[in-house]
Formats: sequence, C-alpha cells, structure tokens
Amino acid sequence: MDIFKKQKSHKEDASPENPAKGLSRRGFLKGAGLTTVGTMALQTGVLGSTTKEVTFEEKSLGPDAVGIRLNVNGKNQSLVVEPRTTLATALRDNLKLTGTKVVCDRGACSACTVWVDGKTVNSCLILAVEVVGKKISTIEGLANGHELHPVQQAFIDHDASQCGFCTPGMIMTATHFLQKHPKPSLEDVKIALRGNLCRCGTQPNVFKATLAAAEKI
Repeated sequence: MDIFKKQKSHKEDASPENPAKGLSRRGFLKGAGLTTVGTMALQTGVLGSTTKEVTFEEKSLGPDAVGIRLNVNGKNQSLVVEPRTTLATALRDNLKLTGTKVVCDRGACSACTVWVDGKTVNSCLILAVEVVGKKISTIEGLANGHELHPVQQAFIDHDASQCGFCTPGMIMTATHFLQKHPKPSLEDVKIALRGNLCRCGTQPNVFKATLAAAEKI
C-alpha cells in the first residue's frame, strides 16, 4: 500500500524537530479508513444493478436505512431496512412472514431455514441486502391456497411438532430434500435433517412424516 511505502521512505527523516516528514498516527488511520471504505464499495457495488432503490454512489451503506426489493414466494416486495438487517428479520418484521422462526440466531439450529434460488439457507446468517434479485421461498409459499403441501400435511398426521419453533425449518429442509430424493431410506432422511435441531425430541415423528410425504409427492 502507498501509505506504508510513504512511512518507510520518510522513516529516517522523521524527528521531533521535523514531524511533518513522518507519517502521523492520524494520517495513518485516515489512509487506512479510506482504503476500507473503498473495499466495501467494491464488495457491495454488485447489488446496485439489481434494484433501483439501492444506489451505491456513496462509498458505503449505512448507518441509515435503504430501500430494497425482494422477490418472496413469487411476489416482489418493497421494504426499507438498515444494511445490517438479516433476511430472517426482514421476513418477520418488515414483511410479516412470521412462519420463519428465529431461535438461536447464529446458524446452529436451522429453525430459520428458507430457500434462496432453490438452495436451503439459514436466513439468520444472510443480510437482506445480499439477496436482492434472488428468489426467496418461505414456509408460507409451500401451500397451494388452502391446500397444504404433502410434507406439511404429513407433519400434522404424524404429530411431528410440539412447541413448533423448529417445525418450519424442518419442513423446508425435508421438502427440499424430497424434491431431489423422491424415494429415500430412513437413513437418508436422518442424514438430510441432521442439521435441524429439535429440543422437544420429535425427530422420530419427523422422520416418519418425511417418509410418508415421500409416497405422496
């Protein structure tokens, strides 16, 4: 970096009598700060092409809220969020899609599982501004009107939930798994759902429900 070269070249000239030739602490921090801002601008600039609400003429986002547009369950939704807002929070607080649960809030339990461009993700670990232009699916998007998805119905039929906090994430993971593995074994289901934790201990019924749903999809 230029600032480090400058520091090295003037090291011998710097002295208490002639401090102007050295690199001051304030000057170093100022230069480092500008470099950081430039890096952030490059990292976030990609989003500028996907939404009219968010512009990146400034060198960084925040701390003020910004307008973004998300495609959730096939519908475009406009919302205003702070750049630090997670997808889980945006879904629950801004769009009132409270089917997605936030439990551990650090990606350990998978209760907040949704699909982003067809892949399962922990929505508590992704910022809302990161998924602009992508297709998001939540538990609310599985049913066909008043007709439940076979996995949703199987969870009811086999009593696969107790407190219900982990249930939406379980269903989203199980449904995604069955789309790719329509005839799974019990061991396959156990492996597929091992990242979704249930403190109530209903995993045996979750496995039964998933296997039952596989026969109807």
